[in-house]
Amino acid sequence: MATKVQTQEQLPAYTLKTNFESDLALEFLRVVEQAAIASGKTMGQGDRKLADQAATEAMRGVMDSVPMDGTIVIGEGERDEAPMLYIGEKVGKHDGGLYPEVDIAVDPLEGTNLCANGLPGAITVLAASERGGLLNAPDCYMEKMVVGPSCRDMVDLEAPVGHNLAVIAKVLGRAVEDLVIVILDRPRHEKLIADVRKAGARIRLISDGDLSPGVAAAMLGSGVHAVMGAGGAPEGVITAAAIRCLNGYMVGRLTGYTPEQAERMQDMGIKDPR
Repeated sequence: MATKVQTQEQLPAYTLKTNFESDLALEFLRVVEQAAIASGKTMGQGDRKLADQAATEAMRGVMDSVPMDGTIVIGEGERDEAPMLYIGEKVGKHDGGLYPEVDIAVDPLEGTNLCANGLPGAITVLAASERGGLLNAPDCYMEKMVVGPSCRDMVDLEAPVGHNLAVIAKVLGRAVEDLVIVILDRPRHEKLIADVRKAGARIRLISDGDLSPGVAAAMLGSGVHAVMGAGGAPEGVITAAAIRCLNGYMVGRLTGYTPEQAERMQDMGIKDPR
């Protein structure tokens, strides 16, 4: 019995794209794995810039071998801030429209201080989607609140902190005093910390890296009931992608941006930064 075999050249373009897309998850795993290995070699050397640079260069090098037409839509730098993966940077093989178009939000090393000081918790991360599936924004801050699936649509950035905590506690069947809220230990969060403590909830202050706690907030049994406060926008977009996969809930808005960045937001499709 003869079997007809099609070569790659004979397959229709949409079939090739589907095959490539099915392999991208493993390719992205390879990207973050190599970035983690590279930055891990700098652990404990006390040089956060060296750690970040090692992760970035490894991530960029591996991404350029991935069969995709990739674009960094939100990253940790602008075009003039090498070695950061800058917003608008093209990555991947780019083979004349053969490969799928992919938007990427990236943080080559989340927790650079943790890595530099030899502390646990640093991770290398990225989020990817079809073209247009991720927020395109300047490198600024994002005010955010992350909760679990049961609190979907129940919290609001405009609401007082005490109200949000009371709602979370009610939905979870707990007292407010039993809630654990993760907040970055930064001067900008002094009022937030005071409001949370006034409401009676407990706080877990962290020195760096609010992405992992954001993921934990969407998982039962993690001991984290919410993440609040302003952190990096790249981490916020990546957290949002993870929260969507976990069926959690997150609200966020950009903050701490310059007038020039606000103007650029218009070109990026953000008509109302608030």
